[in-house]
Amino acid sequence: MNDIPVDLDKHRGMAAQKATDLRRALAEVEAHVRELRDREADLENRMMTVPAMSWPEAAVKARHLLNLYAASLPTEDTRHRALVAALFDDFVRLSGEN
Repeated sequence: MNDIPVDLDKHRGMAAQKATDLRRALAEVEAHVRELRDREADLENRMMTVPAMSWPEAAVKARHLLNLYAASLPTEDTRHRALVAALFDDFVRLSGEN
């Protein structure tokens, strides 16, 4: 008996190898999405429980909320998208982040 593992990818046809690669890539992306959702939930929980100690900290919370709002807007809602963009510009101008 041989203790060396067999690389099954070498014995598959090209279509099967591509399908396997796609499944592996999809599983990796799904794992990253789950991790990102968990980290975002943790961030939002901290934002809700820890009060801002300054206007810049409050602006960070507002930016996050505005990004969530903007992501939910339909693409044809250019008026509200422009309003969000103008508010982000105000944040930069008022905070001196130029």
